[in-house]
Amino acid sequence: MKKQSQPAILSSSQTRLWRQVEPSIWALNSDQPGPDPALSVLRTLLDQPRWLEPCHLYDEKGSELFEKICELPEYYLTRAESAILAENAEEIIRQAPVKCIVELGAGTSQKTLYLLKEQLAQRKSGAFAPIDVSLPSLRVARDTVKKHFSQLTFHGLNAEYQDGIATIEKSLPTLFVFLGSTVGNFNRSEFGAFFQHLSESMGTDDYFLLGVDRVKDAPILERAYNDSQGITADFILNVFSNINRLLGSNFERNKMRYHSWYNPEWQQVEMYAISTERREIRIPSGQAPFVWEKGERILVEISRKFDPDRLQDQLQCFGLKPTAHFTDSKKWFSLLLFRKS
Repeated sequence: MKKQSQPAILSSSQTRLWRQVEPSIWALNSDQPGPDPALSVLRTLLDQPRWLEPCHLYDEKGSELFEKICELPEYYLTRAESAILAENAEEIIRQAPVKCIVELGAGTSQKTLYLLKEQLAQRKSGAFAPIDVSLPSLRVARDTVKKHFSQLTFHGLNAEYQDGIATIEKSLPTLFVFLGSTVGNFNRSEFGAFFQHLSESMGTDDYFLLGVDRVKDAPILERAYNDSQGITADFILNVFSNINRLLGSNFERNKMRYHSWYNPEWQQVEMYAISTERREIRIPSGQAPFVWEKGERILVEISRKFDPDRLQDQLQCFGLKPTAHFTDSKKWFSLLLFRKS
């Protein structure tokens, strides 16, 4: 593999932290200290009540299952957001005069292609830096961009988006893009920490585009997260296969079931794994086993729903000034554009 120079999008103080792993794709150096994923799993599994961080959902199989979820008839989020982008990408890029687009949790970046097309149409050049923990997804994004948008410079960052955000050069006018209502997976403390980190990492000429799912009738929301084909259930429960690999534990898929519901008080869909029989969960790393009681729930993921006007007001507390609000014909989903103030 021919070694490329470090991406110009990286802050000079951060370039030493990154190494090229494939053409146009970089990852954090393996000798950099990081959190122990096994320990992070244990801390939440042994909490009261038990829960998991959603990042563990996205092993290779989990990523494939999520791509299938996005195509389901019940899962309106992807279609609604894509329609908003298709209709408003020109105006979004016009209002955000940047040289670089950074996508957080990018996946294969299919929806972001609307923005890249407009970036080229209006500015003739630019850089695109998707951040994702999935190397296969970044490969797909890279190959698509090189095929259809060869005038754009591609810099894939194989990392958690918090790490990627912190490394972007502040003097480079950048549009940070966070789609899919992924922000809804954050609990309250994670939400505040994320926006504080984002705001501190942004430069004075930067913009932020946020996709959020809106509060709506419970039956619509509950169908979206409990589809008739059972793909969402497979996606949520697949996390325990990933945890078994991380911990060497003995979770068994056939001894649990999936349950989800919309919690109107907290305005969030909650997705659980429920034990169908009493099980002793063993962890070979030296941690004492624990008992997963029959009927006991483990919260695997949440998906918060938002009032976009209140959210715009809230994010001003993090130095993000509302610039524009785009929605679909049903007003089911919103894209919110902010500028760093």
